[in-house]
Amino acid sequence: MPKTIRELADELKVSKQTIQYHYQRLPTKNRQKDSQGTNMISLTAERIIRDKVAKPLVANTQQTGNKKVTKTSKENNELIATLRREIEDLKSQRDKQLATKDRQIDHLTKLVDQQQQLQLATVADNRRLKDHVQKLSGQLTQKTNDNLSTGNDLFNIQDKESKIAKQKIVKSGSNKDGIHTNRAIKRWWKFW
Repeated sequence: MPKTIRELADELKVSKQTIQYHYQRLPTKNRQKDSQGTNMISLTAERIIRDKVAKPLVANTQQTGNKKVTKTSKENNELIATLRREIEDLKSQRDKQLATKDRQIDHLTKLVDQQQQLQLATVADNRRLKDHVQKLSGQLTQKTNDNLSTGNDLFNIQDKESKIAKQKIVKSGSNKDGIHTNRAIKRWWKFW
């Protein structure tokens, strides 16, 4: 039958604060409240609290030389069984938490792997684009050089034509009357 904190404190001859202290440190599954909201201590919780409160009492009684508190083997077995159940509960909680963490780590590892693959693809695209730009730049430079050389050839052709024209002027420089006329042959493309 569940007891209140006051009833257990009176029974163990300790203060209500001591029982409340130990009650608050119990696992939540061992804490109960009645319909009025009063904290009720179950049999399992009572055993745990008794064991915790009894240890200081045993130490006090041994110091003062008063009665020695001894437990029966049945109480010890119950306590051992309770502790084993608590240990199993804690282990199962730990295993669940570890499984959750493992899933999170796997997910994050996949995300990091995807990020690295994306980064490698981006770097490869950047290299291809850079090579393509250099190739286009090389073609543009080659075309410019070709145009310059073509322009030089045109300039050389025009130079030759102008020399020929000067020679014709010199040849036609004197006519029958001894009057020098400087006529150049005018071609339409030289006006540009």
